[in-house]
Amino acid sequence: MSAPLTSPVELTPTQAHAAVQRLRGHLEAEIIGQQALIERLLMALLTGGHVLVEGAPGLAKTRAIKTLASGMEADFHRIQFTPDLLPADLTGSDVFRPEDGSFRFQRGPIFHNLLLADEINRAPAKVQSALLEAMGEGQVTVGADSYPLPELFLVMATQNPIEQEGTYPLPEAQLDRFMFHVRVAYPSREAGREILRLVRQEALDEVSAAAAVEPLRQAEVFAARRQVLGLHLSPSVEDYLLELVEASRAPAAYSRELADWVRWGASPRGAIHLERAARAHAWLSTRDFVTPEDVQAVAADVLRHRVLLNYEAQAEGVSSERFVAELLSRVAAP
Repeated sequence: MSAPLTSPVELTPTQAHAAVQRLRGHLEAEIIGQQALIERLLMALLTGGHVLVEGAPGLAKTRAIKTLASGMEADFHRIQFTPDLLPADLTGSDVFRPEDGSFRFQRGPIFHNLLLADEINRAPAKVQSALLEAMGEGQVTVGADSYPLPELFLVMATQNPIEQEGTYPLPEAQLDRFMFHVRVAYPSREAGREILRLVRQEALDEVSAAAAVEPLRQAEVFAARRQVLGLHLSPSVEDYLLELVEASRAPAAYSRELADWVRWGASPRGAIHLERAARAHAWLSTRDFVTPEDVQAVAADVLRHRVLLNYEAQAEGVSSERFVAELLSRVAAP
């Protein structure tokens, strides 16, 4: 069952920051060596966005979303995407009731607050579309009826970059639904030592203090979201943000080389997500205004999956990360 709708509450910025900081501390105690992933999950939570995570197996991707759910007033479900998965396995379906000859909709696992779509690129296009419709519209449609999703709804989808046989890569138009595309790397040796210590503690049933953290209430999440949207964004920073997005589409004014690389740039949704991510970054930094540095801090993860390079760029080994980095270095900040 999905969580009930929550009544709005008003919190001071100090109270909201303290509540989210509890959750952040919980995540940092349980997820070692993946600070960027933790921050992107918190930003998505504060903006209503969704996260696509790419990384090798064993890098705490599943653990991250499960730990996020354990520190919140929210329910969680994991779906392993496979080639034989059907849309109804995700959304649910109408079930016949022989006692009265009627059909009743049986909700699927998508009707949870936090959803892990594991190896999303292993499912066929129809299943991907069902999930991405839910992400974009906040509802699912089965037959002639539409059903709203929970008020708090966050999808974290994962992709394995190693095994590509039998996969269905997400089209660019569907990738655009994700606020962030995060690439996670292997932890450092020191982080690895900390991971071993944490796993030993768990195997011995030694419960850490972070495990008993007071859960973040949904009403606190929505109060924080209102504060994020209320941060001051100066016209000059807004112009800078829009200039970055426009330059991703037509960078000839900044560099002929960049223009020769790009085939398609960021969409208007990309500009919306970049603005909201920058706001969330500023809010997590306990500022009441957005700076160009906030925009720069989130630009790579917001834009990398929205920039489509041409074949010449790919042949030269140019990545979307390099393209975005070049944009940031050439577009002047206010």
